[in-house]
Amino acid sequence: MIPENLYMAFLLTTIAGLSTGIGSAIAYFIKKPKINYLCFSLGLSAGVMLYVSFIELLPEALQGVGELWGIYAFFAGLIIIGIIDWLIPEFENPHNFAQIDKKEKKVDEKLMRVGILTALAIAIHNFPEGLATFGSTLVNAEIGLLITFAIAIHNIPEGISVSMPIFYATGDKKKAFLYSFLSGFSEPVGAVVGFLILLPFLSEWVLSFLLAFVAGIMVYISVDELLPTAHEYGHGHCVILGIIFGMFIMAASLMML
Repeated sequence: MIPENLYMAFLLTTIAGLSTGIGSAIAYFIKKPKINYLCFSLGLSAGVMLYVSFIELLPEALQGVGELWGIYAFFAGLIIIGIIDWLIPEFENPHNFAQIDKKEKKVDEKLMRVGILTALAIAIHNFPEGLATFGSTLVNAEIGLLITFAIAIHNIPEGISVSMPIFYATGDKKKAFLYSFLSGFSEPVGAVVGFLILLPFLSEWVLSFLLAFVAGIMVYISVDELLPTAHEYGHGHCVILGIIFGMFIMAASLMML
C-alpha cells in the first residue's frame, strides 16, 4: 500500500536538497574573481560547517545515542576523513600572497581538493537530512513543509561552500555549479534509499550515530582544510567575517525548524 503523502515526501525532499543549486549559482554573478571574495567564502564555509556540527548535529546525536556512543561516532568521523585526506595527494602551497601568481597551478590544485572534500562532507550530511524530510512528510505534510523550508534555506550557504573553492580553482562556473548541485542531490537519494531499503531497519539510534559521525567529518574539513587555505591568502578579516556570517545564516535557518 502506497502511503498517502509519498509523492509529496519525494517532492519536498528533492526541493530541499536541490536548493544547494541556488548557492551554487552564485559563481555566475562574479564577473571578476577577487581574492577577498575567496577568503570570505572559505570562511563562510567553515562557519556553516562548524555551527551545524556543534549546535545541531552533535547535540542531537548525543541525545539520541548517549554521550559515549556519540563521542565514538564523532571521533570515528574525524579519523575516517583524516585517512581519506591522507590518501588524497597533498600539494605544497605558498603561505604568502605574493607567491600566488608564481605557483598558480599548485594553488588551484589545493582549492580543487578543498572543494571536493567539502562536497563530500555536504553530500554525506545531506543524506540523513533527506531521510528526515522524507520521513517527517510521510507522518505529517505540514511539518514536512516547515522542515523543507528550513533545510532549503540553510542548504543555500552549503551550496556556496562547495561552488566557490571549485570556481576559484578552475575558473569554470559550470563545473563549480555541477559539483555543488550534486552534493545536494544526495538528499533526494537519501529519501529513495530510505523508502526502498532502509526504512524497515532505521532507528533513532542509527540516525543519531550518523549525525555525530558527519559532525566529525565537517569539523575536520573546516579546521584542516578550509581555514588554513583561507588564511594562506592574507585576508584574515575577510575570513573571520565569513565565519561569523556563515554561523549567523545557519543560526537563523535552524531557528525555523
